[in-house]
Amino acid sequence: MEPVPYPVTFSVEYPDRDLNRLTTFFRIFTVIPIAIVLALLENATVSSGEMYWSVSYAGLVVAPTVLLILFRKKYPRWWFDWNLELSRFVYRVGVYLTLMDDRYPSTDERQAVHLEYRYPDVENEIGRGMPLVKWLLAIPHYVVLFFLGIGVFFAVIGAWFAILFTGRYPRGIFGFVEGVHRWAARVTGYAFTMVTDRYPPFSLKP
Repeated sequence: MEPVPYPVTFSVEYPDRDLNRLTTFFRIFTVIPIAIVLALLENATVSSGEMYWSVSYAGLVVAPTVLLILFRKKYPRWWFDWNLELSRFVYRVGVYLTLMDDRYPSTDERQAVHLEYRYPDVENEIGRGMPLVKWLLAIPHYVVLFFLGIGVFFAVIGAWFAILFTGRYPRGIFGFVEGVHRWAARVTGYAFTMVTDRYPPFSLKP
């Protein structure tokens, strides 16, 4: 029997072409406009009126989802869709910042980033009280991701030099950075967007 795929999948298309050296060189500056858009979107979501407490983790609809699963065993589809589309946007910006794509992040087009959440059958797949504790159960992942993030920082510096000199993103570095993004996406899907109760694997692989 083949293993059941994890309900959160993530991949980035490898750019098998010469990347733009100029925008790569200035990436820390070129990302600023879209990063401001993302920050405004997230802040507008979490700070609307006096409802800060009820809304989100970085713009995601978290607390209301916790309460509705806890008391009514429901996950409104439009809340799920919002969390998925915002997460896709976040990762498009993250992929651009980590030099994996030189196309400017779109606010709506998928581009090279493929993130999917499977819509959960809340009645049968999500424990009523699990959303209250999953953020705590994920602490080991936070620790590992902290150190992986340090590794990504130095890996992207190496990729930056490689792109400037060769125009190409080294495949080994690309796979590592993609794997860390994938790991983080699974943890977010488990602990914050609550699309599954399956504990995320400690793995960079699909």
